[in-house]
Amino acid sequence: MNTFLSQDQHAGGGPAPPRIAVLVPCFNEAESVARVVGDFRAALPTATIYVYDNLSTDDTAARAREAGAVVRGENQQGKGHVVRRMFADVEADVYVLVDGDNTYDASSAPAMVERLTGGLLDMVNGRRVAVEESAYRFGHRSGNRWISAIVGAGFGRRFDDLLSGYRVLSRRFVKSFPALSAGFEIETEMAVHALELRLPVAEVDTPYRSREGGSESKLSTVRDGLRIGWAIIWLLKEVRPLLVFGLFGLALALTSLILAEPVVVEYMRTGLVPRFPTAVLATGLMVSAMVSAVAGLIMDSVARGRREVKRMCYLAVGAAPTNGAATDHGG
Repeated sequence: MNTFLSQDQHAGGGPAPPRIAVLVPCFNEAESVARVVGDFRAALPTATIYVYDNLSTDDTAARAREAGAVVRGENQQGKGHVVRRMFADVEADVYVLVDGDNTYDASSAPAMVERLTGGLLDMVNGRRVAVEESAYRFGHRSGNRWISAIVGAGFGRRFDDLLSGYRVLSRRFVKSFPALSAGFEIETEMAVHALELRLPVAEVDTPYRSREGGSESKLSTVRDGLRIGWAIIWLLKEVRPLLVFGLFGLALALTSLILAEPVVVEYMRTGLVPRFPTAVLATGLMVSAMVSAVAGLIMDSVARGRREVKRMCYLAVGAAPTNGAATDHGG
């Protein structure tokens, strides 16, 4: 029973279907945005489609409006800024977040929404399956694989397609998500938020195709890859400080022991310390290692408190209407 496709059920006294919002962040997507709006309108007839124009210099806003979307703007450049604005402004029970480049398959949306509402999940991630060789560039594919593996190692679980721009999200997730990132690292931040709070999530396969002619990717493999890498390090420091500072302290301690070994051997043999500067350096490194470990313990307590606050904010948001089939809580 598809609660998100029919309003007759509500009129007949049944449970009200969840309100669905399709959120489309756009920057210079005039060639494809009308197709995206039309396809999602056909796939989710009861949904309201919002296109947020991020300082486009082409006709993105006009074409989205002509296609029937609610068009709004965000004046700070960057996908993270747009997502933060959309999550703050739009009220719904279920949110479908998708890029405006027409590379994602709108026909997958009903099944993704059904998976979210039927399983009482907070995120359903669209795992991209390229239908054309040129759709998913090698640099993007390999970078995504490495980033997904690093995040999985750091947070204990992983998404197979961490950087997918196609997600279905619950109201609880959207209204409790801090959204601090500015650019494409917003996908990493969303995944880490879900993993940190151990929210129920899932991934489903969805076709992924090439951009239309005249449309150019805004993602730079090297520049944005470095930004995403730095975001992962920063998020690890914020969420898992004991791990980060513990590893840093361990590296300092090992370096100290390596430097101190010949000094100690010489002292045991002759009773002299001829390498006094090395001894001072080794001592300083060991002290720094201990300070790093203590800092990690303190920050871990702070991070735990912040995690508890995030959890309470999450629970403070009312759950969305569901179809009652609460059977899938898996990731």
